[in-house]
Parts: sequence; C-alpha cells; structure tokens
Amino acid sequence: MRQHAAHPSPKGSVMATTNPVPGNLSDATPPGRKTRLPLHLFLLAAALAGIGLGWFWQPLNSFAVTGASYAARVGCSCRFVGGRDLSDCRKDFEPGMELISLSQDVEARSVTARFPLLATQTATYREGAGCVLQPWTE
Repeated sequence: MRQHAAHPSPKGSVMATTNPVPGNLSDATPPGRKTRLPLHLFLLAAALAGIGLGWFWQPLNSFAVTGASYAARVGCSCRFVGGRDLSDCRKDFEPGMELISLSQDVEARSVTARFPLLATQTATYREGAGCVLQPWTE
C-alpha cells in the first residue's frame, strides 16, 4: 500500500529539513572549517613577541638590575641603619617599584631584593661603611 504525502511518516524515520534550527551554531560554520585562531597567526604572534623581547631585553634587564640594586640598598639602610621593620621600608621606594620583593637575613645583616625572573641583588650592612651592595655577577 502506498502512503500519500498527507499521511505522517512511519516511526523511526527522520525527515530532512531545508531550514536549520535557529540558534544552532554548528550550522553557521561550513564543514571542515574551524573557528579557532589559525596556527599561522599564532606562530606569527609568537615570533613577533620573541623579536620584541630580544629587542628590548637589554634595557629591560638593566632597569630590573638597577631597581633591585636600589631596593636592596634602601631596604638594608632602612632595616639595619634606621631600625625599622622591613615591611615599613617599602614606603621609601620610588613609584613603579611594586614588583620588587624584599627579604632579609638578620644574622648576615643583609637585605635581598628580587625583580621577578630578571634580577636579584643583595646589600649587606658593614659597621662604619653602612649598607654595601654585593659585587654584581653577569
């Protein structure tokens, strides 16, 4: 017996539609295309970041060493000459030195300043000479 168009389709069969369901995002992208950032754009961005870091490495490293040296010297003087708490010594820093951290060695009477990933400097208190930076190593 033949079914006419007016009759419903048998159970279990799926009818194809010509209009996709609104809001279905899988229909917005053609098959085989990805919506992610293409690999070549990622590699280009990484290469440009590497070139920029290489270009600015020397000035950036110099600023980090200078800032860490200043912070170690000021922190040491504040702590061992002025007798203040190390956490109070941050008041003496110049603006822009928020990334530098300080630590102390009470027995050695020294303060170490660290700029993350770039520089570490230590200043030690010496009687009669005050706080002196340890020799730099390159």
